[in-house]
Order: sequence, then structure tokens, then C-alpha cells
Amino acid sequence: MLREQLQAQQPGARLILLDLPGTGVLHQQPSPMQVPAIVEACRDELAARGVDGPVHLLAMSLGAMVVSDWVARYPREVSGAVLINTSLRPFVAFYRRYLRPSYLALLLLSLNRRAARRREARVLSLTTRLLPRDDESTLDQWVSLQREHPVGLRNTLRQAVAAISYRASRGRPATPMLLLCSKADQVVDWRCSRAISRAWGAPLRLHTKAGHDLPLDDGPWVARAVGEWLQMRQMQGVLR
Repeated sequence: MLREQLQAQQPGARLILLDLPGTGVLHQQPSPMQVPAIVEACRDELAARGVDGPVHLLAMSLGAMVVSDWVARYPREVSGAVLINTSLRPFVAFYRRYLRPSYLALLLLSLNRRAARRREARVLSLTTRLLPRDDESTLDQWVSLQREHPVGLRNTLRQAVAAISYRASRGRPATPMLLLCSKADQVVDWRCSRAISRAWGAPLRLHTKAGHDLPLDDGPWVARAVGEWLQMRQMQGVLR
């Protein structure tokens, strides 16, 4: 798991996992339809856990949009951020942001509340490229998580609205950022990350074979990329 791999890279760090409203242990909450509202929910959750920052943030896809908004509005709360396989207006046209057949397939799968195992297997096939297709243990975990913390159709659609409607700031963030993306991503066009990297002057690391769920496909690669980025910043005297 990526958490263990990151902890091994950064043994002195305290790693905190946050569920977005409408997902995980918060699956019964309505998911906000605007990214800034999701940011506020995450900030409240950190405060409730006694974390006053500044913190480093790592997130993927919609979560990466949340992080970009967090950085733009509360830069003093974030020491650094890692964005994985995301897309942001205004850097890429809408028709280039998502690979529409796959994105539509994910939405249609959320409509099917039956045959949970078949549905989760299809999601895995759309979002991963390196995971063995006969990896029953990962599929078992996904089915168990979906049954324990089901993400409803309403929240799925609300999250889609939040992602599609979000518009990031054009201004270059003051917070150091790293972008990670997968060239074999079948959900989000990898060139979105390249466009963001060029606009913000943020370093970009490209995985040539992984799919959209890069942490699941190659967690060790993600952990190494993050560790090397942090080490470089430390050598440059950025971290205190």
C-alpha cells in the first residue's frame, strides 16, 4: 500500500488519511458540488484532529483539484503538494481533460448497484494497467470497501459536477508542487498534467506504463518520486 511505502521513505512523518465528504467513512454525508466546499470540509477535519499545519498534501484526480484550491486560498497552511493524474481548467480545454469513453463508462458503472464484484472488476480494468488481471486479493478489498462504505449514485454525480465545474487559478502557486502522471491513463489525458506543469513551473514526473490509479499500479514509484522531490527541496534549503 502507498501509505506504508511513503512511511518507509519518510519514517519521521506523520501520515494522515482524509476521506472526502461522501466517500469512505464519510459516505453518508452529501458530497459538496463545489471544490472550495470540499476544501473547507477537509480543513475542518484536520482541525478536529488537532493538526494546525503547515502540512504536505498528496492527492489524485478530484482530490488533486481540492489540493490546488487549498493551496490557492490558504497557501500558509500547505508546505508542499503532490498532484497525481489531475486536470484543471483553464489550462486544458474541456474536451481534452477527460478521455470521454472511459469517464462515461465509470459513471454508467455507478448506476449499476447489482453485481458489485463485476462492477469493481470493471473499474479496476479502467483505472489500472499494471495490476495483474487475476489479482483477486485487490478485487476482494475493493468489493469489501464498497460494501462497507458505499459511494451512492447521488454523491458520484455531485462529485462529477464539482470536478467538471472547478476552475483553478492561473497564477503560479507560492507553494512548491510536484505533478505525477501516467501516460497510459485511460480516464484523464496525461497532457493535462504537462500543461499544468508548464503553466505553474512545477516539476513533472511521467510514468510511461501505469494507469489512472498510479498509486495502486506502482506505489513504490510514487513513493520514490515523492521522496526524491522532498530530498531535492531539502538540499536546496527550502525545507526548514
